Amino acid sequence: MQKNSLPPTQLATIITIGDNYRLENHTTGYTIMTERRTLANAIRALSMDAVQQANSGHPGMPMGMADIAEVLWNDYYQHNPANPGWWDRDRFILSNGHGSMLHYSLLHLSGYNLSIDDLKSFRQLHSKTAGHPEYGETPGIETTTGPLGQGLANAVGMALAEKLLAARYNRDDINLIDHYTWVLLGDGCLMEGISHEVCSLAGTLKLDKLICFYDDNNISIDGEVDGWFSDDTPARFRAYNWQVIEAVDGHDPAAITAAIDQARSNTHQPTLICCKTIIGYGSPNKQGTAATHGAALGADEVQATREQLGWPHPAFVVPDDIYAAWDASERGNQAEHQWQQRWQNYQNLYPQEALELQRRMQHELPADWSGSVLRNMQQLQSEAPRIATRKASELALEALAPMLPELVGGSADLAGSNNTIWSGSVDVNQDAARGNYIYFGVREFGMTALANGLALHGGFLPYVATFLVFSDYARNAVRMSALLPAQVVHVYTHDSIGLGEDGPTHQPVEQLASLRLIPGLMVWRPCDAVETLAAWADAVENHLQPSALILSRQNLAPQARNEQQLANIKRGGYILHDPDGDAQAVILATGSEVELAIAAASQLADENVAVRVVSLPNPERFMAQTEAYREQVLPAGLTARIAVEAGVTCYWRGWVGTAGEVIGVDQFGASAPGDVLFKHFGLTVDKVVAAVKASLNKQ
Repeated sequence: MQKNSLPPTQLATIITIGDNYRLENHTTGYTIMTERRTLANAIRALSMDAVQQANSGHPGMPMGMADIAEVLWNDYYQHNPANPGWWDRDRFILSNGHGSMLHYSLLHLSGYNLSIDDLKSFRQLHSKTAGHPEYGETPGIETTTGPLGQGLANAVGMALAEKLLAARYNRDDINLIDHYTWVLLGDGCLMEGISHEVCSLAGTLKLDKLICFYDDNNISIDGEVDGWFSDDTPARFRAYNWQVIEAVDGHDPAAITAAIDQARSNTHQPTLICCKTIIGYGSPNKQGTAATHGAALGADEVQATREQLGWPHPAFVVPDDIYAAWDASERGNQAEHQWQQRWQNYQNLYPQEALELQRRMQHELPADWSGSVLRNMQQLQSEAPRIATRKASELALEALAPMLPELVGGSADLAGSNNTIWSGSVDVNQDAARGNYIYFGVREFGMTALANGLALHGGFLPYVATFLVFSDYARNAVRMSALLPAQVVHVYTHDSIGLGEDGPTHQPVEQLASLRLIPGLMVWRPCDAVETLAAWADAVENHLQPSALILSRQNLAPQARNEQQLANIKRGGYILHDPDGDAQAVILATGSEVELAIAAASQLADENVAVRVVSLPNPERFMAQTEAYREQVLPAGLTARIAVEAGVTCYWRGWVGTAGEVIGVDQFGASAPGDVLFKHFGLTVDKVVAAVKASLNKQ
């Protein structure tokens, strides 16, 4: 028999049992109820029809995994199509998101607000059925997938969220949080390095309600994967401390059912179910080949597939009896109703815990949040400590975290350098009920994508940390946090050449500017402890966007502010220092360079040059302010502008105009003490003073 081909009919026997039919294959030994196969064929037909109509997409995976999805969604998956946001629903993640028509077909058939017309507009502008599943665009989609491996990583975060919430809120008499995270993934997900990072951690965390189906079809875009993916995948996952169920026939409902039951019975390990499948199952001339992976089958092959599958219905037509068999509305409503009864009992018996959980799930801030933040800022302003902003970040955690049981985070093996541990930190692996700190290990990419999953699950505000230069390792997951969006606080310390002796491999130059290019990412680079606390507070309050906090290793001088300046920090940019008379020039600065700008303005004042200093901890937030406020801070007529920041200068060219000057670092750093490097690369008071004078001379 040809590899990945359908079993020849002469090797099978059809047996009649009442109104059902069973196909027993004598070669593989699997048994298929044709009623179930018909339900799965509805997925196959809708998937190939949508891809064919769009003349774009990936029909092979949906056709190959249809039997697995049918068993899972009809027999195990806990959800309510009428309420996709039900707290205790299972989470279903299509990590190999290119097969999005599988997910859209499941949502449509089971009763979600996704019509047949939505399926017909697959991959079209403003459609609910984008080329890859998009969170927030389609009801029932839990995360945006497509970058392979990241859906799996998000799922690890979701499974961890379920475990931590269950440990904190469940009681012996009421099991309030109890759901599974199901993942479909393919060879490509497992080839991506992120899969190693997160699956290794998932085994260590013993996420037993994480169950993954590996679509082992031996095919990727370039063809049969044997030439570039010869891993012993089961051995790999056993080494991660996963339960592995091998060699499951992915087209046999009985085998799939047995594997799921075995997975659910394991209460101390995540499970990988290795399913042998045929990509493009049912396509007589293309199944089992890369031809079905990323292109429409073609009109003739679609018709031939209909005949092969015994699916006589026209394109996008599903008979009413099949819709009725798929419809999950009634059982979904019943399941949620039963949970709502438990929730009501829980509220009566445990009112404080219920209020806390509800606040967390609804992204509400604690009572007196604003007042507490203001008092902490005022106190910090009065104390005026000279500290590194990474240390100031720790102080912010000490001030804010006790109010936020939803705050959970950690560092990529740099806790002592990132200052991410505060006095109330508890290791989630030691005490899940009180746990709020994750030792991620050296897993920047996995850490960040996992945090996206924690945020998407609900009930958590995650923060993650590493050196700024290593944000590059995490870059695509940072981008995804903004694209979703997911409220994650990305803490990046050692923000410039100022970190010193570790040298250019550890000294970020271009990273800050590149993070600012990510749409929707709120990038804060505070200049002292007060701005750091303000940045943290904004990151907590802004539940619609992720934030990045860019923090120094070296100590920074505190800056004097009045009440109005304190209030203006949240605007992203404000006048920190103004001369007595009209300003002749303005210095724009962020982070450690604000101290430099203030010193330069003082020296210029002695020379009768009046200079304004504007602190811009978040330029994007500043640009979102009213035109009147922006003109007040940076008047159009004030053309002598100098920007100073210890990074590449390109970002600031548009801010200073043709008459302005930019002082920065447009080359890689060097190994030396931080103060020596600042002098070596021209980040000095004298250099700023000279730049102001040069800009004035251009007028």
